[in-house]
Amino acid sequence: MILSSFFKKVFVSRNQKLLNKYQKILSNINFLEISISALSNNELKEKTIYLKNRYIAGESLDELLPEAFAIVREVSKRVLNMRHFDVQIIGGIALHFCKIAEMRTGEGKTLVATLPVYLNALAGKGVHVITVNDYLARRDAEWMSKIYNFLGMSVGTIVSQQSDYEKKLAYQADITYGTNNEFGFDYLRDNMEISIDNKRQRGLFYAIVDEVDSILIDESRTPLIISGQAENNTDIYNLIDKISHFLKKMPYEPKKNAVEPQGDFWIDEKNNQVYLSESGQEVAEKMLIKFNLLSKEESLYDPKNLSLMHHLINSLRAYNLFFKNQHYVVKNNEVIIVDEFTGRLMHGRRWSDGLHQAIEAKEKVSIKSDNKTLASITFQNYFRIYEKLSGMTGTADTEAYEFQEIYNLETVIIPTNKNMIRKDENDKVFRTKEEKFHAIISDIKSCYEKGQPVLVGTTNIENSEFLSNKLKLENLPHNILNAKQHLREANIIAEAGKIKCITIATNMAGRGTDIVLGGNIDKYINHIKNDSILNESEKSQALNKLYLEHELESKKVKNLGGLRVIGTERHDSRRIDNQLRGRSGRQGDPGSSIFYLSLEDPLMKIFSGDKISSIMEKLKLPKYEAIEAKMVNKAIESAQRRVERFNFDIRKHLLEYDDIDNEQRRTLYKQRDEIINASPEEIRIIIDNIIKDVVTNLYHEYIIPNSYRENWNLQDLEKTMYIELGIKLDIQDIINTNPHISEEKLLQFIIFEINNYYKNKISKSWVEIEKITFLETIDLFWRDHLSDLEYLRQGIHLRGYAQKNPIQEYKKDAFYLFSNMLNNIYQKLVKNLMKLSYEYFNNQINSNININDSINRIINTEKNENLQLGRNEKCYCKSGKKYKFCHGSGN
Repeated sequence: MILSSFFKKVFVSRNQKLLNKYQKILSNINFLEISISALSNNELKEKTIYLKNRYIAGESLDELLPEAFAIVREVSKRVLNMRHFDVQIIGGIALHFCKIAEMRTGEGKTLVATLPVYLNALAGKGVHVITVNDYLARRDAEWMSKIYNFLGMSVGTIVSQQSDYEKKLAYQADITYGTNNEFGFDYLRDNMEISIDNKRQRGLFYAIVDEVDSILIDESRTPLIISGQAENNTDIYNLIDKISHFLKKMPYEPKKNAVEPQGDFWIDEKNNQVYLSESGQEVAEKMLIKFNLLSKEESLYDPKNLSLMHHLINSLRAYNLFFKNQHYVVKNNEVIIVDEFTGRLMHGRRWSDGLHQAIEAKEKVSIKSDNKTLASITFQNYFRIYEKLSGMTGTADTEAYEFQEIYNLETVIIPTNKNMIRKDENDKVFRTKEEKFHAIISDIKSCYEKGQPVLVGTTNIENSEFLSNKLKLENLPHNILNAKQHLREANIIAEAGKIKCITIATNMAGRGTDIVLGGNIDKYINHIKNDSILNESEKSQALNKLYLEHELESKKVKNLGGLRVIGTERHDSRRIDNQLRGRSGRQGDPGSSIFYLSLEDPLMKIFSGDKISSIMEKLKLPKYEAIEAKMVNKAIESAQRRVERFNFDIRKHLLEYDDIDNEQRRTLYKQRDEIINASPEEIRIIIDNIIKDVVTNLYHEYIIPNSYRENWNLQDLEKTMYIELGIKLDIQDIINTNPHISEEKLLQFIIFEINNYYKNKISKSWVEIEKITFLETIDLFWRDHLSDLEYLRQGIHLRGYAQKNPIQEYKKDAFYLFSNMLNNIYQKLVKNLMKLSYEYFNNQINSNININDSINRIINTEKNENLQLGRNEKCYCKSGKKYKFCHGSGN
């Protein structure tokens, strides 16, 4: 015992070292509490200006921390009647120092965030508090704004369906609450704008991510994408959907050196993929020929038919791997994805590569056409743009390595305010789902009969509704919370701690809302306080009665054992299971948790089923009997670790590719910002340099450096100058006049002539046209570049068969594509500027036609030299003029 104590003193963990460091800062904050609490309300309010002035004078935020935290704690006591516990102060310190604070459910993370939010808002650069849904963003902003407004800080909220004006106001506030999706999409939208006045965000300084594991890990595999419609080819999905019905599924996956089972395709559940057998290929080809999608001489594996193969595999995946009310729901003739981690509907999100269209064909709803990516970014790269980033959650420790590896964020486990006394029971494993659900119903019934509240966690909507139907047969009243009851989720969760209350919830539905034993009475308190009929004395009496009744109800629930949490199956991630367990046992309350499993559960089937099944057979367990042992728990946790490693590798692999894309994205967005913010003089210099580079490249295509004069291709150079730049130059005449002119001097002369030609056609107001033309040209080529990168990524893994590193190959090819894109942007820009007529745009503006639309039309016009227009036909630029009076006037 003495030796153990000695080692603990000598070998202190990194987490304990950080807590010891924060404890010293906490002592300073607690020391200030007496003097701060003696201040009047007005004196407290003036402290914000005082601290801001100190910051402007050169003091760091770290130096201001003790006083700022002490001020927030005091204001919270006065306006919310809530005093930050010492462990909450420690959590706030960790957040300020850009750590992830792991705080158990019910420890008051929302209140913790007010400390670093206020401190960092003093810098005047804006603080973003990021939540998982609109409800929590609105709730937390409204709740905590009482503290911020008291201290003179403005608060904004970013939610979906807001106007640009509302978003701009929200971003201009000192503190902005919102969802991860809205912050990410607004960043992309801002980098598609052509005017600085249209931008919403004002920079990314400091962000606190609430439920950080959900946002930075669970959602990181799905990038944010802003799309535009591509060509309409929806008929193919309906035809392929019909063909997929003729293919038969194999009973099991074929094994090496074994007889292949009958069927046309098999399912790889571990990798979420479908594979055709040889017989499947033959059946598919026959049906494709029958539907005139394939000729008799062709194979399904011919390069030009790979898209057909892709569509067929997607259709088979839609029927065999993606299920209604589990992975998606059908609502208002639309397929809406269900978040596999939260059970919430993901409006506006679509699966890529034609999978979403295949599911729409399966469900016989209207098929939306393919989309073309206009802008995209992953959450990993979006959040790494912030100068300072921190996060908080109840379950981060199992993913601490990933947070450190990807985001350079260290996880700090904050101790609880009261010791946790929840009892976590061993898992019970049954042979079949039928046996498992029989045991679950028995457990729920037993709790209901004695009055103990129960929260039942399911992994999908289908299971939650199946269990709900079972409970109805037993006449057990219950609430069901899944993606279909999104609007009611906070109210259902708030009532989940009442006596005899049974709540079924998908995964982490209701996350962010505490389950209070005896029920949450905040709604009733607000109702009494806002009742205009009651006077102050009556309100006080009503509140005292409500508090007394709630306290008695809470004691009864505690005596019954607190909240009982029942898991219907294990999730792929231990973290999600821990989230479910964490709904019980908050703030030292009693509680219990248990998971009921079967060998038919997905995780068990893929990983541990055979091992546990053999144990059951050896023990000769009768029906409805379960295995319950620590050994089984360890086997299941081992399976979960393998899945977590597999998922981490996928996320890291995706990030490796996106890091390459991100470098290009940052370079391009930086150039866009330089153009938007450039003065007329700076634009002039930028355009002159680009003209010089483009002309130089064109020149060297026909006059190779250090070549003999007789090899100079002057005729084609003159022709190209006219086609590409719209300028006629008699280069041969220049040489005849100056027979000894060098190639370098000739180039300088040509650049000088072209610059003069260009400057003669522009005026002061031409700068705006140059800016818009430049930005529209960048956006046009960037969209095509994103498509090129998608295609490159899809096939790059095949280079591995040639003993080449796919990442290095992708980096090399992506760099080539990017360089090529920049050259094309500059070439197209110069060509457009040289050929644009200022008089034409002056007429467009006078005709009330949007200048952006006019430029966009010309930029998107195909190369005009390939168009065979008659002189009296309407010009291709859609100006309304005849060709001979518009772009044909020079011919």
